[in-house]
Amino acid sequence: MSDIAANQSRMMNPGAAPPTSGSGSLMAGSSMSQAEREKVYQWIGELTSPDTRENALQELSKKREVVPDLAPMLWHSFGTVAALLQEIVHVYPAITPPHLTAHQSNRVCNALALLQCVASHPETRSAFLTANIPLFLYPFLHTVSKTRPFEYLRLTSLGVIGALVKTDEQEVINFLLTTEIIPLCLRIMESGSELSKTVATFILQKILLDETGLSYICQTYERFSHVAMILGKMVLHLSREPSARLLKHVVRCYLRLSDNPRAREALRQCLPDQLKDSTFVNCLKDDNSTKRWLAQLQQNLETPGVPDPRNPGMPLHQQ
Repeated sequence: MSDIAANQSRMMNPGAAPPTSGSGSLMAGSSMSQAEREKVYQWIGELTSPDTRENALQELSKKREVVPDLAPMLWHSFGTVAALLQEIVHVYPAITPPHLTAHQSNRVCNALALLQCVASHPETRSAFLTANIPLFLYPFLHTVSKTRPFEYLRLTSLGVIGALVKTDEQEVINFLLTTEIIPLCLRIMESGSELSKTVATFILQKILLDETGLSYICQTYERFSHVAMILGKMVLHLSREPSARLLKHVVRCYLRLSDNPRAREALRQCLPDQLKDSTFVNCLKDDNSTKRWLAQLQQNLETPGVPDPRNPGMPLHQQ
């Protein structure tokens, strides 16, 4: 399980290569012998049988970073995606009421890791969205149990969504905006573990960085105020329990919101004091990029507002 958590943590590094790409993976993939490739195909075939599926899930999840074409191999193999979805649906009864075991969690997390591989690959991502597969993960994001099996389940599910938004593709954002991912992320940002909060905030950040995503969140007072309220609570929590990694994503969300004229007017009224004073000086002493973002945010809010001809009317906080 710690391997899965470490993989999600690595995903948060903006400079990191996607799990199924990069020179290291390609080199590893190109050096695979025919026997090793046949073994991968054998494990994929074994996914369709309930008797051999668990071992195949475990072995393939270990290989997802060293077999560059694993995603197409999985997607185009008969019955494979159906078998992965069976693993997910099979544990639904264990989440309400919550009695998920560590063994169940580990097994479904291995299936989710393979789906993350498919979500990350350019050849399979669009079909992955067209099939609405992310929706199968949302019941896991709805869970609130603090036990480790549930925490790993939420974290790995967030990792699949994080792998999608990391591609910066319009198709991904358009799909997610038709789902409940924003309120789900906001709830995890408010009450999840630090790592889950970080991945959830990263997802929100990537949605905000898209023009359609920013317009969607700033379109109504209710949407903006919900995001601003959760970000404010996070800043207050971070002032007591600092995390430079999490603070980085929170500040970037605020900075992006300030690009919208109406949201900028509202932020002049509701930006937490801790982002205006020296509360996070020590936390950010080695993080020059976040310090620049924070300085830019403060500068944006000091500049007098200019009416946005595309969005006439009262500022968000006065609607």
